[in-house]
Amino acid sequence: MRGAVIHAPGDVRLETLDEPKILRPTDAIIRTVVTCVCGSDLWPYRGLEPIGDPHPMGHEYVGVVEEVGSEVTSVRPGQFVVGSFATSDNTCANCRNGWQSSCLHREFMSTCQADRTRVPNADGTLVATDEIPGDEFLPGLLAVSDVMGTGWYAALAAEVRPGSTAVVVGDGAVGLCGVIAAREQGAERIIAMSRHEPRQRLAREFGATDIVTERGEEGVARIKDLTDGIGADSVLECVGTAESMRQALHSARPGGNVGFVGVPHDVTIDAEELFFSHVGLRGGPAPVRRYLPELIDLVLSGRIDPGRVFDLTLPLDQVAEGYRAMDERRAIKTLLTP
Repeated sequence: MRGAVIHAPGDVRLETLDEPKILRPTDAIIRTVVTCVCGSDLWPYRGLEPIGDPHPMGHEYVGVVEEVGSEVTSVRPGQFVVGSFATSDNTCANCRNGWQSSCLHREFMSTCQADRTRVPNADGTLVATDEIPGDEFLPGLLAVSDVMGTGWYAALAAEVRPGSTAVVVGDGAVGLCGVIAAREQGAERIIAMSRHEPRQRLAREFGATDIVTERGEEGVARIKDLTDGIGADSVLECVGTAESMRQALHSARPGGNVGFVGVPHDVTIDAEELFFSHVGLRGGPAPVRRYLPELIDLVLSGRIDPGRVFDLTLPLDQVAEGYRAMDERRAIKTLLTP
């Protein structure tokens, strides 16, 4: 089969790989219907994370089940399924508490930019739809497997409440999905921080009421201006840099909350400053599996359309261009069709 392999910074290639096989009785093999490039894939692509030996890429996927292990009972061949970037058995103590991304048997998906992929912990990871969805729903369902689920978690972690004010730091796919999540969770005012007009337009269409173009302390000052000098009730940090984290923490009011889902890179937090700020902080890999049934229903009912974050669609054999386009900010997110 074909699959994307990263060799070095800026060097992603489509190569012929071995077909995936059932390795454990809890595995499933799915045929990828659509997959994509994630903003977090750009960290190694830009040389900001070590790559090591060449290895496959991709952790977002929807597909059709082709084969299941002997212990898999919740999905069967022929079903269309949506999964998460973190696999989970959905039965351990952490899963039962709603933290499937900390499952005691967790594995992170990493081979999904390919024709087929093996999904460990298939029973607890995959959610089947009642029928094969129409093509118009595929981008939205793909978004649910990561960026929409992650944006949803960011809003919950930031404790967005009906009638509240939320700030979204980051205008990538996760940040834009965070705008959707804040709207759905009842925020009355949603301030999106963005410098890019196409992303600003999409943020407004998703529910943003205000746009702030400034960054750093200037951005914080602008947030304070918009909130009577106090700061926001909830801040969604969707980038993962030191600057974005500072901006998020300083934009929250005393007693407010920051939900951070951008994978941190060179981020340090001053404990004493956090102590005296009275700002709550929660983050981590989103427990996407917890939200899959609800988010799938929201997409299939037409209530939300997170698939609009995909503004570039390419065949899988042009995966390298998909990475380049996102790296050069010519695309928000690239959808790949095997």
